[in-house]
Amino acid sequence: MKTFLGHNKPLLVSMVQGTNPARVKELMKNSVDLGAEAFGMQFCRMLPEYRTEEVYRDLFSAYNLPTYVTNYRYLRNDGKADDELGSELVELARCGATLCDVMGDYYDAQPAEYTENAVAAQKQKALIAELHNAGAEVLMSTHTHKYITAEEALKIAFIHRSRGADISKIVINAGNMEQQIESIRIIDLLKRELDVPFLFLCAGECRIQRRIGGALGNCMSLCVSEYDEVATTCQPLISEQLAIRNNL
Repeated sequence: MKTFLGHNKPLLVSMVQGTNPARVKELMKNSVDLGAEAFGMQFCRMLPEYRTEEVYRDLFSAYNLPTYVTNYRYLRNDGKADDELGSELVELARCGATLCDVMGDYYDAQPAEYTENAVAAQKQKALIAELHNAGAEVLMSTHTHKYITAEEALKIAFIHRSRGADISKIVINAGNMEQQIESIRIIDLLKRELDVPFLFLCAGECRIQRRIGGALGNCMSLCVSEYDEVATTCQPLISEQLAIRNNL
């Protein structure tokens, strides 16, 4: 069974970003050869002509590995309403996506990417229930675009859990050593207090946490097989992350 839940070690997830399915498949093959255990596909990056059920089913069935999908507002989704983005996530789930990423501020866009609006919260719960009914697991994500404390991070994680998410994902910015040390405390707090799996990451200058986070409590590591023009460069190479996980 393809799943992101219940593993006894953090999954090595290769982010196979591409504007077309041929490039995504090339990255998938390279990733498997390097030891990837799951895929991450950001369909918000794919050209509109390839956003079809046929393409989705073909990609999801190419390997017997679980697939994590995003459908964020930015990149090629600019101008789409959140209702449309949510419907597209449901389509991805019905086509075989294993884990669907619901933005923490769907239906009420906020600078820190999470909402406490009651109406938006009910719509998020309904979307997550629909994704579950379609056979998918659900990750709720918040990219704060700023530094936050451990207590603030835990509050956001509890919000994710309360909406029905199976996994909580939080990404903050960390720009100095003090904040980087605090980010390790955040993982410890989430591990002790949160009763669902989580993925906590740092953007900005401090990225050591992306490499050791799996050993501290993260349920997965987001990696890349290579650095091309669309890869997220703060994500470590699969080869590096595999060595860190196996030897740390």
